[in-house]
Amino acid sequence: MVPVKDRIIKVTFNADVHASLQWNFRPQQTEIFVVPGETALAFYKAKNPTDKPVIGISTYNVVPFEAGQYFNKIQCFCFEEQRLNPQEEVDMPVFFYIDPEFAEDPRMIKVDVITLSYTFFEAKEGHKLPVPGYN
Repeated sequence: MVPVKDRIIKVTFNADVHASLQWNFRPQQTEIFVVPGETALAFYKAKNPTDKPVIGISTYNVVPFEAGQYFNKIQCFCFEEQRLNPQEEVDMPVFFYIDPEFAEDPRMIKVDVITLSYTFFEAKEGHKLPVPGYN
């Protein structure tokens, strides 16, 4: 990949927790600046403040939706069960890059902010989460 140095994108981070999950979950940074074609690393923090082990699973989305096809996660905690013991707190990394083709897409010409948002749910037996897809 060849970085597109003259195209700086602000990536903001959001964290939500479904009402059924009693975790504390937040991004460790509110924003970072990246250029298409360079990798970046961000962290989220999750804590189980309860007195019992809890298993959570997260989904994510990218806004604006059209930018999602260019947002590539190399390493991520999404769609994998995360078990936190009572009072346990963990750092969760997200290693990603924005495809350099982002800078060549005329639909992305006015996009200079991308938001990566995660929502954690309590993992339940037999419950399937939707996987995001792009047309």
